[in-house]
Formats: sequence, C-alpha cells, structure tokens
Amino acid sequence: MRDALRHATRRHRAQGALLQGFALLLLALLLAGCQRGMQPVAFHAEGRPARLSDWHVVEVHDGKLQLNDGVVPYDLNTPLFTDYAHKLRTIWMPRGVSGKYQPVDTLDFPVGTVISKTFYYPRPDKGRTADGKFSDVARTADYSRDFAGQGLAMANVRLIETRILVHRQNGWEAIPYVWNDAQTEATLARTGAVLPLTLVAASAQDGIPAREDFNYVVPDESQCASCHAQDWIDRKVHPIGPKARHINKNYPYADGEHNQLEHLVKVGYLTGVPALATVPRDVDASDPKAPLDARARAWLDINCGHCHNPNGAANTTGLSLIHGTPENHELGICKPPTAAGQGTGNHFFDIVPGQPDASIIPYRLASTEPGTMMPEIGRSTADHEAIALIKAWIAAMPGTCTVLH
Repeated sequence: MRDALRHATRRHRAQGALLQGFALLLLALLLAGCQRGMQPVAFHAEGRPARLSDWHVVEVHDGKLQLNDGVVPYDLNTPLFTDYAHKLRTIWMPRGVSGKYQPVDTLDFPVGTVISKTFYYPRPDKGRTADGKFSDVARTADYSRDFAGQGLAMANVRLIETRILVHRQNGWEAIPYVWNDAQTEATLARTGAVLPLTLVAASAQDGIPAREDFNYVVPDESQCASCHAQDWIDRKVHPIGPKARHINKNYPYADGEHNQLEHLVKVGYLTGVPALATVPRDVDASDPKAPLDARARAWLDINCGHCHNPNGAANTTGLSLIHGTPENHELGICKPPTAAGQGTGNHFFDIVPGQPDASIIPYRLASTEPGTMMPEIGRSTADHEAIALIKAWIAAMPGTCTVLH
C-alpha cells in the first residue's frame, strides 16, 4: 500500500513539473509574441491587401518600425536617389525555399518571396506644423539616429511609403503603400500620391539652399512597373537593387556585422554563392577614397542602368549605363542624342570629354522639368552630390568630340 502511494506521489509530481514546464514555455511564447506584437508574415498569392500590416512584414510597435521574424534587412553599396529619402530594405521567404545566385542579373528569388522598401526621412529638430502634420524633413546622409536594433526609431524618423514587391506564380508584382500622419499604418495607394514636404539642411552650402520645398511623388503601380521592367520586350517586373554587385557589402545585423551575401546563405535564403573574391561589387559612390571612375559608374548603374541597357525601356537611345559598359560611344562619349529637343539643352553629345557643361547627361540630371529631367520619375529634386560627381568624372576624361555640320 505504501509503495503504491509512493509511486502515485512521484507520478503526480512528474505530471505537475511537466505541466509547469509547459505553462512556462507557453508563457514565454506569449510574451515573445506580445513583445513583437506581430503575426507571422503573410504571403498573399493574389489581390492587393488594403493595409501594409496585412503582410506582417514590418509594423509599428513600441515606438519602433519592427521587422518580423525571418525578415532580413539589406542595403546597397550605392542606393537609388529618391529626393534624399532614406530607405529600409528587407527580404522574406517562406520556409523550405531559397534563391539562387546570379553573377549579373537580379538574384533568382523563388515564388513566395516578399521584398519591402520603406522610404522615410530623419526628423529635423523642428518638423511639425501648427496643425500637427509633418512638413519638414531632414536632408542628411547621416543614418546614425535612424535605427533601433534592426528596425527604425519612430521618435527620430518620418515614414513616407513602403513598396512591396511580391513574387507570385505569374511573376513579380509591385504594390505601393503610403503611411498615415499618425505613423501607425500604411494603406494601399494604387494610383500613387503627392506629399508636399520641405527638405531642411543644417546650413546652405555649395549653392544648395538650407530649405527646399518639393512634392514627394509616390509612383502608381504602372510607374513602378515602368522602372522595374528590365526587359522592355516581355515587360516583366523584377527587383532592381538585389543584384550581387549592389549588395556585396557588410551589414550590421543584430548578431554582428557580416557580408550580406554570406548572411543570406547562412539563413537559407540564397544558394550557389562563389568565393566573395570572385563576386562583382559596385563601390559606394559617396566614398571619396574610391576611384572617381568607379564612383560615377556605380551611381549611373543603379540610378540609370535599369532603363539604359540593351534590353531596357531606353534601349532605343543606344545609351547603356549599366556596369561593365565599355567607356566608348555606347556609354555616351561623343554620342549624339537619338532625338533633339528640350532634353538636350542644345548640347550635341551625351558626354563631351573634359567638358561637363557641354554634356547632355549632367544637364538632364540637374533638371527637375518634366520632359528634360533624368531619371524621368522617382524624384522631384536634383541629387546635387551626384551631379558634382558626374561632372568631375567627365571633366577628367581625355579626348575631344567633333561636331559635324
């Protein structure tokens, strides 16, 4: 009898310990979920969800724009210019699939991949109007106050828009979302949006004003497709940024700084990456220590190359600005434009060696007039630093062009 009681007591104790352990595990999971406050990432195989939070990729919680589990941030060596906006880029994939390395083209991501790009600005010291809406945004290259861990510190930034690129069974689709004034949610904006903002710098310099009013234009879905269609024959949408040469760099992840390509391999999002020494890499165009030619070519590659390539939307111009184009007529050196008009500024050649002010490319980069400015969409202001870079690059070129009358 005593043995039976003893065994029953032990059994009850073991069951109690098991239940207690299960309860503690459940509590830990619930607390973890509460801390993040996000459901698992949702892949929508069709349709246009009305809210960004329907994807559960990035959401605002506890004063931060947080990344969900499995959402991996990444950056580009040289980013596309968008009115001095800062950007937070992410990649997510379903379990059991991974992308494939491509040496030149966009990495081959599988169906189910969701890429996000959040456009935002750091807040200046005074950036709120009397009616409570934000108007002033900081023009700065300093990212040091933007981040809170892997996400963004909402006290220091103003969110503008988040673009979703989702790889569905029928191909990639672009879906734009615009953040509300309360900075709590972004809603579907299929027809785009126009937001009046003011860029504020610490001081005026080199002819750039300390304050610059502009209209930030969120592109509609068709405009998104016009840039992301790398082949103008099939006009299929593809991501622009995640090419090996653009993301072959280190990133400060939560567990330390690692090469982005190696990190994608580590988390199971990428296969087939060769030795890093053999992987192409565009330089950081803002790095004064990098060669002038490499800096200029990197900026043109990411900002212009998706259209100006043999298969792109601007292939009829005969001007190719992608990585690896020889520095000759194809790159625009002594090449006359395919069509005259206001876009030429009465200049004869895309690039005149040694004469940036006589060259069409910097003239169009400096313009903000429709029909003249290049790129045609994606900006309302001029990238003053890039214009200075391209002019310096052209000024250093040897040779002359002959004008035939």
